[in-house]
Amino acid sequence: MFNGIAKTIDGGHTWKIVYKESTQPGANLSGSWIEQRATQSGVAIFYDSPYSLGVAPANPDVAYATDLFRTYRTLDGGATWQEMNSEQLNGGGWTSRGLDVTTDYGVQFDPFDSRHIFIDYTDIGLFQSTDGGQSWQSTSEGVPEDWRNTTYWLAFDPTQRGLIWGAFSGTHDLPRPKMWRRRGVRHFTGGVAVSTDGGHHWKPSNTGLPDDSITHILLDSSSSAGSRVLYACAFGRGVYKSTDNGQSWTEKSNGIAGDEPFAWRITLAQDGTLYLVVARRTEAKDFSPSGAGALYRSTDKAEHWQRIVLPSGVTGPTGLDVDPRNPQRLYLTAWGQEGEDADRNGGVYASGDGGQTWRALFTQSQHVYDLTIDPRHPDTLYITGFDAAAYRTTDRGAQWERIKGYDFKWGHRIILDPNDPTQIYITTYGGGVWHGPAAGAATPPEADQTPVPIAVPGQD
Repeated sequence: MFNGIAKTIDGGHTWKIVYKESTQPGANLSGSWIEQRATQSGVAIFYDSPYSLGVAPANPDVAYATDLFRTYRTLDGGATWQEMNSEQLNGGGWTSRGLDVTTDYGVQFDPFDSRHIFIDYTDIGLFQSTDGGQSWQSTSEGVPEDWRNTTYWLAFDPTQRGLIWGAFSGTHDLPRPKMWRRRGVRHFTGGVAVSTDGGHHWKPSNTGLPDDSITHILLDSSSSAGSRVLYACAFGRGVYKSTDNGQSWTEKSNGIAGDEPFAWRITLAQDGTLYLVVARRTEAKDFSPSGAGALYRSTDKAEHWQRIVLPSGVTGPTGLDVDPRNPQRLYLTAWGQEGEDADRNGGVYASGDGGQTWRALFTQSQHVYDLTIDPRHPDTLYITGFDAAAYRTTDRGAQWERIKGYDFKWGHRIILDPNDPTQIYITTYGGGVWHGPAAGAATPPEADQTPVPIAVPGQD
């Protein structure tokens, strides 16, 4: 049994197989990192069947094929095929040709070398660059096969070079309700893995953790080297804590309501307060209050959690950040709830008293995925989401300006570029990673904008 492509030169009377693959890529395909990664773990993978074919009208020897995660081409009537997604550079790494349909969550930097960059991807796992983003390599070796689909986040040890913990999952696209609507969350797989060589190799570090999607991992940098305190969000299980460098974990969900808390993101304020965002269970306009998302606080290192009342009407919190100058000033992002004519109660909200009261900062965008504070200038904030835009304010949200030049439909998160303070990265759902001026392009080609191809392409 195999997938493949057949060719006829007599109007369909007879056919010849010109490309086939099963657990190995076709012998006549010049592949890329995609085939390398698929066989990296030694597990046999049945490659995807072609979805569509296109033949050049003026030259029948030229044809293109696409499947779920690749585009490949023949110039000789099917005798040989070449993958078109990526181009390999002289150093062995890969760069995009611009055909980016990847989903990504973070662009993260080695604290010892800012040119050593990681991208946390859905479907294609974790990638790293050692040349400042010019070329990329898959870097999931050692991560269990059931976890390799998605990397949600990384935590770096601030004093031991090369020591990294990762949040891995076999389930992509969280916290979108489509991922549990049919099957629930108990089938999720994932865990925490650790690397001691800068992300080149990994091994599970999850004793005490459930086999579940880990959507965030946080390191308390004030803890002692060698016995770091880490926190992990297990989606559908709650919060887990390690006090021994991630070797073992203990559940710390006391006070968190529900038997399947969708623990999504955890934030540590400079005064030691922890904040936990619990994702909403549904986006429907009419649902039980028990389906709403939640926000929690812990002042005793996750031993106990207290619920914080969300802004009026907000049911879908997505992220929380804390002003580095004032632990009482909180910024909350939210996803709107379906209404009769338009979604409502999404956007950005601020509190100056640790979450006792809230006020709306920005509601023109109803589907804000996350907010980023510039630590060098904490009055400067960035947001993006699923409304085809990203925004910036330099006065703590009094006035916002759209970041011109970026207009991809579904954005995830904005990351400041430590190598150039005038630039930012924007991760997206299905549009790869964008890179451009933090203040927006001076003369943006809005009608014909394409992403800067810094990241390797993959499956949507």
